[in-house]
Amino acid sequence: MQLGDDTPSRPPRPGLFARLRNNFLTGLIVIAPIGLTFWLIWSVIGWIDGWVLPFVPHRYRPDIWLLQQFGLDLDIRGIGVAFFLVFTLIVGWAAKGLIGRSILRFAENLVQTMPIVRSVYGGLKQIAETILAQDQSSFEQACLVEYPRKGIWAIGFVSTSAKGELAARAEMPMLSVFLPTTPNPTSGFLLLVPEDDVVMLDMSVEDAAKLVISAGLVYPGEKDAKDRVPDLDPAG
Repeated sequence: MQLGDDTPSRPPRPGLFARLRNNFLTGLIVIAPIGLTFWLIWSVIGWIDGWVLPFVPHRYRPDIWLLQQFGLDLDIRGIGVAFFLVFTLIVGWAAKGLIGRSILRFAENLVQTMPIVRSVYGGLKQIAETILAQDQSSFEQACLVEYPRKGIWAIGFVSTSAKGELAARAEMPMLSVFLPTTPNPTSGFLLLVPEDDVVMLDMSVEDAAKLVISAGLVYPGEKDAKDRVPDLDPAG
């Protein structure tokens, strides 16, 4: 470079090993979420098959029929899932009928006579009805609450306003807030927080759940700001 030339010098181009490393990391960022998603789906399907297929007679299983007729020993994933879906549809259809409702009522009355079983059944039924209800979402909104002390904030999910005895005994409006744990948001704590102490968030419940699961590594809006595959090679 000549004296007096203010042209900035270009940074040295990364070597071959650095470019290969950056390309590998970029490819890993693309492949890892897709691969983990398919692996999780494949594993769940296999788990359901292993749980359902022992209850299915051999004459109704396609893999057993192929083995007996053609000698093909194939591991066909999803057979148990298909039987489970059909069985669930039949049970749901029967439960809506008069006979089905009568049988279901008789079974629930029988369960209510068992001290420990009725508590477990009642709790699981209430959780299932809350999660699978089609006319309402599981949580209303994501929020911030000061927990475990003042000055420290945690992400929570507003479920409902306090009702019944809790609302009657409280001296102020209270909200039921579920405080999830990281990285497993299915476990957590139920907090009854004064409504004035809850800071509502604009982000959706799904985005807040992603933030909790990722331990703060995935923030809402990052995808909109970087709607492309990250380029780890500064030299392009």
